[in-house]
Amino acid sequence: MSELSENRAEAHDFETIDYTVASSVATITLNRPDRLNAFNRQMMTELLAAMDMADGDDDVRAVVFTGAGRAFCAGADLERGGDTFHRPKEVSVDDPVRRDGGGLVSLRIFEMSKPTIAAINGPAVGVGITMTLPMDIRFVVPDAKIGFVFASRGIAPEACSSWFLPRIVGISQATQWCYTGRVFDGREAASAGLAQLAPDDDVMAAARSLAGEIAANAAPVSVAVTRRMLWRGLTFDHPMDAHRADSRAVQYLGATADAREGIQSFLEKREPEWSLRPSADTPEVMPWLVDPEFD
Repeated sequence: MSELSENRAEAHDFETIDYTVASSVATITLNRPDRLNAFNRQMMTELLAAMDMADGDDDVRAVVFTGAGRAFCAGADLERGGDTFHRPKEVSVDDPVRRDGGGLVSLRIFEMSKPTIAAINGPAVGVGITMTLPMDIRFVVPDAKIGFVFASRGIAPEACSSWFLPRIVGISQATQWCYTGRVFDGREAASAGLAQLAPDDDVMAAARSLAGEIAANAAPVSVAVTRRMLWRGLTFDHPMDAHRADSRAVQYLGATADAREGIQSFLEKREPEWSLRPSADTPEVMPWLVDPEFD
């Protein structure tokens, strides 16, 4: 579970997002179209709650994020004007700095056990694009306006983007976009590897098609383990760490009913019926990352 659980909103209380589930795919829609889905504290809280719901629902196999109306997310809500990013320090014994809301969302996405797909249907600027970086796949329309505009607003990159962006597009491209703060289109994003152009410019159709393929073909616990291995593997210093994780994953999963079902259904040329649940049966295959004393 993520932080700020005491501020969680229930599904029927959502005001800034919509949360729906159909055909094993959860769709989280940023829903402030009159403000181009601008990000505020309430949206942050509701996104965290929705992701908790998706992760806790074993019928959900993948999660799609999109925006209502003509935008994905125009960035932080600037209703407070020049004081938008002025946040008085909250004194704490451990850390006197107030946590970045976009960062809390990005970290929760990073910890998801389900594949996450962004359907960027329009402008995605500031936190509107940085929140998508920990998602697994991004589909974008060609004319979407995208920008890491922080330096041109007198602030700095947030939502853990200084970690994610160079890993996705490389340090040279990341610095160019962040130093200039310029806005570019979906075509440039696709050419740099930040996103994929959706066939027929229909990002939701592309996202739902991919999510449906994952839901139909892949064992959900296998996907959860694979997602964790791929993302956390970005921090490994040596392939030996990946070998250790692979070995643990194969040893654990190879002895499960899902492994037997995967092989048997393949041999019998039928659809598999998976029994393991991500919420209860996902193993920790990299214990040294969570326990410093693990040998």
